[in-house]
Amino acid sequence: MSLKVEQSASQLLHEAFVSLRTLGKRSILALLGIIIGSSSVVALINIGHNAAKDAAAIFQDMGTDTLAVQFPDTSAGRTPMPATLDTQALHQALPTILHIAPIALFSGPVVFQGRSTNANLVGSTASLANAMRLQLQEGRFLSEFDATQTYAVVGAQVAQALGKPHAPLRLGDRIRINDYLFQVIGILRNQPAAVLIPVQTNESLFIPLEGMRRISSSPQISNLIARAAPAQDMGTLAAALGTQLKHMLPGRGVEVQIPQKIIDGMTRQSRTFGYLLMALGGISLVGGGVGVMNVMLMNVSERRREIGIRMALGARRRDIRNLFLLEAVTLTAVGAMSGAVLGMAAAYTYARVSGWEFSLASASLPLGIGSTLLIGLFFGLYPAISASRLQPVEALRDE
Repeated sequence: MSLKVEQSASQLLHEAFVSLRTLGKRSILALLGIIIGSSSVVALINIGHNAAKDAAAIFQDMGTDTLAVQFPDTSAGRTPMPATLDTQALHQALPTILHIAPIALFSGPVVFQGRSTNANLVGSTASLANAMRLQLQEGRFLSEFDATQTYAVVGAQVAQALGKPHAPLRLGDRIRINDYLFQVIGILRNQPAAVLIPVQTNESLFIPLEGMRRISSSPQISNLIARAAPAQDMGTLAAALGTQLKHMLPGRGVEVQIPQKIIDGMTRQSRTFGYLLMALGGISLVGGGVGVMNVMLMNVSERRREIGIRMALGARRRDIRNLFLLEAVTLTAVGAMSGAVLGMAAAYTYARVSGWEFSLASASLPLGIGSTLLIGLFFGLYPAISASRLQPVEALRDE
């Protein structure tokens, strides 16, 4: 019994391929429509997936355990910020925060051996290196013993701008900021930008927080960067940090930003964006399905005499229906597989051109191939039913 079923199925499949081949160019055009639709679904799902991953990676680089604090002025009298902050009190109140680094920002020219460049001058403490995950190319970062010293740690782009190919900036060199000479004790590696943190590492020069008085007559803390211990509830910790800072800085607003919230928001946004791309791909796929239905209707119209002969020889209505339905599904299956390969290639090429790291979206192939087969089944059903409802006598009269 199973052998007969296998023979019957293989025979039907063979007849389906022969029939589609006899359609010639019409079958190829319908196949192209299906390939375009299927490839659109696969490509757009993967492009949306990789775009979301690339955007989230910007925040992942700075760590989901990082807190960025701003201090907007909420008082009518514009309460000034202090030049320093008691971080020890914050550590005692919130022991789950490992690193706390207040930041004072300024900008101005930096001069070395007659070469000058504008740089962001960042005054902070030794904790900033761990809070921001700064990586040194050579030398060391500021320490707690450098508060009164004229030491500086230079960002990668600043070091490149001040140096020459044959005479690069080196440890121990002295660079001039205003009327003071600062000794270079460290040079940072080139690092990606951190969106929430108002410090462009590569374009900055780091000096002790107390040393900002040499740069500005009235330096003020503008931001605070903190890094929490692992496995903390960042929402609760951010609220506690905000409350503590409000007590320490009356008259100033405190805004604590958490990268994880932004990542979650971007994940929801990318999901919506992915649904939109899937809808666009689906529209293209429906167009291909209409082409399949058109080809199958013409196929039925041209094979009315064959259908009549089959019925006269004992073929049942469901046999006729299954024959034409199998032809539609076969045509769609070939288009689905070809479209999946084309869509993957298109998504990979787009990711490479955009400078993204390509990652396959797990749902792209099942959705692309599955939706294409369903479209073929749906649009092939009407021609197949129409063929099965033909009367044998009327079908045999057709020339």
